[in-house]
Amino acid sequence: MKHLLLGAFLCLFLLSTVHAQDTKADKNAFAAKVLFLDYGTPNSVDDLDITNGLELSYIRNLTPWLNFALPIKVGVIDVHDDINNRTFGSLDGVLQLQYAKADSSWFIPYLMGGVGYTFEQDADANLQTPLGAGVNIRVGGRSYINVQGEYRLSQEENRNNIQLGLGYLHRFGKLDADGDGIADALDKCPNQAGSANTEGCPDQDMDGVADVDDDCPARPGKKRFRGCPDTDDDGIADDEDECPELAGDRRTNGCPDQDMDGIVDNEDDCPTVKGVASANGCPDQDGDGVADSMDKCPTEKGDPAHGGCPFSDQDNDGVADAEDDCPTVAGNKMTKGCPDADADGVPDKDDLCPSKAGSYDGCPDTDDDGIHDGIDACPDQKGTEANKGCPELQEEEIEVLNFAMRAVQFETGKATLKSESNDVLNQIAEIMNRYPGYDLKIDGHTDSVGDAENNQILSEERAKACYQYLVAKGISPDRISYEGFGEAKPIASNGSSSGRRQNRRVEFNLYIE
Repeated sequence: MKHLLLGAFLCLFLLSTVHAQDTKADKNAFAAKVLFLDYGTPNSVDDLDITNGLELSYIRNLTPWLNFALPIKVGVIDVHDDINNRTFGSLDGVLQLQYAKADSSWFIPYLMGGVGYTFEQDADANLQTPLGAGVNIRVGGRSYINVQGEYRLSQEENRNNIQLGLGYLHRFGKLDADGDGIADALDKCPNQAGSANTEGCPDQDMDGVADVDDDCPARPGKKRFRGCPDTDDDGIADDEDECPELAGDRRTNGCPDQDMDGIVDNEDDCPTVKGVASANGCPDQDGDGVADSMDKCPTEKGDPAHGGCPFSDQDNDGVADAEDDCPTVAGNKMTKGCPDADADGVPDKDDLCPSKAGSYDGCPDTDDDGIHDGIDACPDQKGTEANKGCPELQEEEIEVLNFAMRAVQFETGKATLKSESNDVLNQIAEIMNRYPGYDLKIDGHTDSVGDAENNQILSEERAKACYQYLVAKGISPDRISYEGFGEAKPIASNGSSSGRRQNRRVEFNLYIE
């Protein structure tokens, strides 16, 4: 056993030495602690002393949350079948599931479990399964106080034991709080993961300029513009460029001036033709301040207030032609020279309700539901905007429509309505009378029994029969449409009688145009 323990210590030393020189040495740690060993309590044996031991461990960080540990222990134990204490040694392999990343917290609790061999003086080795928990408490840099407790189940009788340990743990390498592979001493942003290109600072747009120095951290840019882009490559950063996608120069704040008239293209109404500032960069032959393209009288000097023309009024409505939106039809000044039949201040050409005065796009709101008659599908009934101004159907009325799908019956293989269908069809007629803004779509369906073409015809005829019944009850045919789908849209399996019964149906769908 002494030779085995010596070899294990040598292996542990070599592992720690190799990993201490690893370029990723921050994943490795070494721990030493004093053990307190109890073989009495777990085995219900009285008068056994708590003894001591020493543990040395190599720990390898596998993921931010998982470690592998190789602890080697030596010491003395007090067991029930030996009046004297005996020496022991053990070698374990355990996994540690830790609650926090090693470099990001000063308090790191963990759960542990694994398997190990224990070698006793003058006795055979026994297999033990350690289970427990511990905590690493940072006391400075990469140094920690380690406290651990474990319960060890043994394959040998009276060898279950409790081990408590207190000691020191050291993680190799330099401290890297944000886990970005750059030691805090060299990391300009030690609490934020970054890259070597930006000296450890984050760079979300990956342009080589750290976010802390980047005036445009969410958009890739150039270092000379402090990380901001210059899309048009005119030497002016987009944030300062009034035309970021069109190359210009400093004189025009980054905007082009194609006609070189001193007015940049984005303010020039005629960017390819040299003009004057008084006409927003456009030519003005008569010099009246109205650009030729907008001047109704480009060769005759006039008044800008009259469209560049001398005052004229073709329709004699008192509104100058230059200001008259309807220069050949008499109107009034309120509607810029256009007629307004209902005198509501909205010209007929823009009035959604030209024959009814109103204040909402020229329309009234007859039912006072906040939706004017011009867009209200139910102008005489209060409704909601989501329902195009119509009232919502009541739950019981929706149930009638759903019930009708099952309740409307026909003679077998025919489109002749049975008398028991009349009640529900009459209810549908009453609903349509209550909601004049709704239209009705009737869809006929069959099961898959018989010829598909005949089923298609039968579904159409049955939908038509319902249509004719409702028209006979006084419902306008303009409000009803019908269509047959044959066996194309089953709602249940045609492989059973109950499924075929559900598929033979007529659906009634109320909607608003």
